[in-house]
Amino acid sequence: MSSMPPAAGARARLALRLTRDKSDTLLLLTAALMVLAPHFEHLPPWISAVVCGTLLWRAAITWRGKRMPPLWVLLPVSIAAMAGVYRSFHTLLGRDAGVAMLALLLAFKLLEMRAKRDLFVVIFLSFFVLLTNFFYSQSMPTALWMGATLIVLLTAQQSFQYTGAVPPLARRLRTAASTALLAAPLAILMFVGFPRIQGPLWGLPGDAHSGHTGISDSMAPGTLSSLAQSDAVAFRVRFLGPMPAQDQLYWRSIVLGDYDGRTWTRVPRRRGLQRLDIGVATRGQPLRHEITMEPTNSRWLAALELSGPTLSLPGYRVRDSDELEFFTSEPVTQRVRYEASAWTDFRVQADEQPQRMARWTELPAGFNPRTLALAHALHPPAAASNAPAAPPAAREAAGLALRLLQRFHDNGYVYTLQPPLLGRDAVDDFLFGSKAGFCEHYAGAFVVLMRAMGVPARVVTGYQGGELNPVDGYLTVRQSDAHAWAEFWAPGAGWRRIDPTAAVAPERIAHSLAQALPQPSAFGLGPLLNLQNDPNSWLGKLRFNYAALNNAWNQWVLDYNPERQRSFLEELSSALANWRSALGAALVCGLLYLLYWRRQRRPLAPLDELYLAFCRQQARRGYARRPDEGPSSYAARLRTAQASPDKLAAMEKFLTLYGALKYGAAGSEPRSASLTTLKTLLRICR
Repeated sequence: MSSMPPAAGARARLALRLTRDKSDTLLLLTAALMVLAPHFEHLPPWISAVVCGTLLWRAAITWRGKRMPPLWVLLPVSIAAMAGVYRSFHTLLGRDAGVAMLALLLAFKLLEMRAKRDLFVVIFLSFFVLLTNFFYSQSMPTALWMGATLIVLLTAQQSFQYTGAVPPLARRLRTAASTALLAAPLAILMFVGFPRIQGPLWGLPGDAHSGHTGISDSMAPGTLSSLAQSDAVAFRVRFLGPMPAQDQLYWRSIVLGDYDGRTWTRVPRRRGLQRLDIGVATRGQPLRHEITMEPTNSRWLAALELSGPTLSLPGYRVRDSDELEFFTSEPVTQRVRYEASAWTDFRVQADEQPQRMARWTELPAGFNPRTLALAHALHPPAAASNAPAAPPAAREAAGLALRLLQRFHDNGYVYTLQPPLLGRDAVDDFLFGSKAGFCEHYAGAFVVLMRAMGVPARVVTGYQGGELNPVDGYLTVRQSDAHAWAEFWAPGAGWRRIDPTAAVAPERIAHSLAQALPQPSAFGLGPLLNLQNDPNSWLGKLRFNYAALNNAWNQWVLDYNPERQRSFLEELSSALANWRSALGAALVCGLLYLLYWRRQRRPLAPLDELYLAFCRQQARRGYARRPDEGPSSYAARLRTAQASPDKLAAMEKFLTLYGALKYGAAGSEPRSASLTTLKTLLRICR
């Protein structure tokens, strides 16, 4: 007697131990874990531990066949868990607290499944908790995970419905996937055609938009260097014409003019300053482009220099400032899309009165004495007089700026993401001590020096550059592209942009931050990172294709707003108005229906295929089989047919053998031989 292999024996013992109720319950626990797993990233650790412990407890009860815990055990645990939620969030309302309570409720309900009604409560509660994952992420991987979870949930739901033999798990999964796909066309039709409203269908609580990163309205040493380590997408740009060169991609956001010795901030409006009549002169053709900006929870918009004169943002009121900034009346808490036109060749406030530029020369008293001494050495101040000194002429101001850039280039300054800490006189410590800094160090020091020499100057923060995706043609600007540069003003020339970082790290402006800084090689990942940054490598191509797919998801699914819906339906209507397009659409629909019809046709057994071929053959001779006619009656009627005796005998023998194979015993002859005999008789009957 042969012995069973150990692996096969283990599977057999497991199959005996896992009864139908146990296997269905474990499948439901798996589906619940898939529903709750994405929430572990943002739930407090103790809630994730309680949920996992509860699921393990329920799995152990199912595996060992033990009884459910009584109510006097579950009730105190549930009350303690709700108290813990209140202690963690200081409320029982809102997004985070509500999702935490739902997660605990789903886990505890699994310990209270005593009737079929409780089973359906757990399943439908799982469907509801599944939707709450989209409160935190609506990305394409999240949608794919939710789709897989939905199929497992449907499989668990149908597993409890069988009254007889249960199909294998793989077949049940295919059935659940087919059920979900049956609803997909209706869901797509509702998504495309159902009237959209601005924003989501539900009102999110105030804490739903926390945690976003972006440019702030102040700048101190280390502000942008910490932001530059984030790989999050700030916005994407699609140019409707030729794209400008990389060194022209300056995305203006916030202008900083007040300096307290360490931190740069915006010039406050409380000084009673009146709006200026900004004189702007542009040359050349504008660059039309479309910007899709990620939610930042701030009011500042990024715009290519020089954009304008106005920007339109659906759902927001956009304003502009004297400093050529664009901002909204309310923080941007969702992905927005807006079109703009920009000029790269422009002059701003060239004819402004010099006395009105005095606010851009202010410096705090008692800070950075060595920097002030250097400025006076480079450009000695005029003789003391009661009248304020006039700003240097355009040629002289440009010469001073070039001298400062040359100093940065020739005196061993270093561009780094990890500069040393600076003291009270931060600019002195940077210029004469560390000589190592990021873009905010160079822009801030440059503006201080220019102001100390009597030249109006200011700091501009925003983004520089971007990465062009060759797959979809979108330019991706990330938080790591955050940048600070400077502007100085001269009579007759107006504000001129100058980037001190370019004097130290020209690769940062001409290419990207990754080209300007050495790549980390910890844990042996340096070659892999270089391969990823190489656009011609397989890993770089894979990254670009995934980015293009993710951008398409954002553009056509997450950003399918009323304006885009209206535009799409208008294009569809105009396309269908053309008879050729309508004919093509009808042909496509016909082909799809044909494919659907062929898939719905069930394949016939070989015996039935032969009988159907015989009936068609006789129908062509004028003896079609009636719907209520069996093989014997059909054979009796065919005896009167006009045919040779050999064919009549073959017809009768065919129908007799078919009836025996279909409805009775076929005799001692094997079935395969009988089918061969039927094929031979069918050829004789032709």
